[in-house]
Amino acid sequence: MAPQRAWMQASRDGDGAWLVTAGGRWDLEGAGGLSGDVDRVRPDARGAAVRIDLGCLDTLDTVGALLLARLAERLKGEGHTVEVAPIRPEHAPLFEAVRAAAITPPVHHDRPHPILDMLERAGRTTVEALREGVDLLSFLGLMTITFGRILARPSRLRLTSVLFHIEQTGLNALPILGLLSFLIGVVMAFQGADQLRRFGADIYVVNLLGISILRELGILMTAIIVAGRSGSAFTAQIGTMKVNQEVDAISTLGLDPVELLVVPRALALIISLPLLAFYADLMGLFGGAVMSYFVLDISFGQFLRQLQFAVGPGALVVGLVKAPVFALVIAMVGCYEGLKVSGSAESVGRLTTKSVVESIFLVMVLDAVFSVLFSFLGV
Repeated sequence: MAPQRAWMQASRDGDGAWLVTAGGRWDLEGAGGLSGDVDRVRPDARGAAVRIDLGCLDTLDTVGALLLARLAERLKGEGHTVEVAPIRPEHAPLFEAVRAAAITPPVHHDRPHPILDMLERAGRTTVEALREGVDLLSFLGLMTITFGRILARPSRLRLTSVLFHIEQTGLNALPILGLLSFLIGVVMAFQGADQLRRFGADIYVVNLLGISILRELGILMTAIIVAGRSGSAFTAQIGTMKVNQEVDAISTLGLDPVELLVVPRALALIISLPLLAFYADLMGLFGGAVMSYFVLDISFGQFLRQLQFAVGPGALVVGLVKAPVFALVIAMVGCYEGLKVSGSAESVGRLTTKSVVESIFLVMVLDAVFSVLFSFLGV
């Protein structure tokens, strides 16, 4: 005679305790539809003793054991004293193993205090930022050592790679950089003219444009555009190589990834960024001159004479001195984040975004440091 399908009944015994009896085939086929019946077993007295009788089971597999184990744990969580007995010796090991695995730790839904939560997140962010700063300094040291090794043996420098990245980071960036710099000059001239016209000081728009663009805005906008364009490209390129295990292959061949991938990009950017900044200065001043001609009737000759009177070569030098430092920072962050990519396309996108944010942040911080330093030196 084949064992009957799973069944279960609940009743009170002679001592007033609850007795839950299960029998039949408690397997996937026999007990698969009893989940609702198991959930409906609820003793009417809180804290009552419950005994689960499994002695009538004919068959027990993981599905049946899980249903019965969840019943026992639910009743126990509701405050009842639960005893599982009797149970056949051949069923006991499986039931106990499933019951132990089915127990989940209690979930605490207590929300932390908002101020403590804010302090915790601020502390965690600070620690991560400090750790990131230390890692960047270590990577800068590694780059410095590699540069020194190449200076000792110039034949190790891959000139073709450097020229290629000069074209990518410098020559190909001229259109977008020129357009944005021209528009910045136009906007500054228009806004400055709108304010200075009230005091009859229209001509001093040229002073405003010359000092702001040559000392600050030209190099700052160039660095930000290059960070978003070339810095992100460095991270994406090296990160993709990491995903494809090409960087590991380079190391396996006995080559230095920093020398092969990082140094040419950094050197190319150090060469390109001062030239781009000079180009951005010219385009910004040209945009300001065009707007001054149409808004203030200042001819191009007047603009150049006033510019020569307002600013000297020192203002241009102050702006261009920052360029190699900004270039080194942008290249360092872009390559460092690229080498941190860990085997997934999601990691490439996340670290590319992170490299752009870090590069722009460090450029702004260094620009502030340069401003304070030049003010202290009286430059």
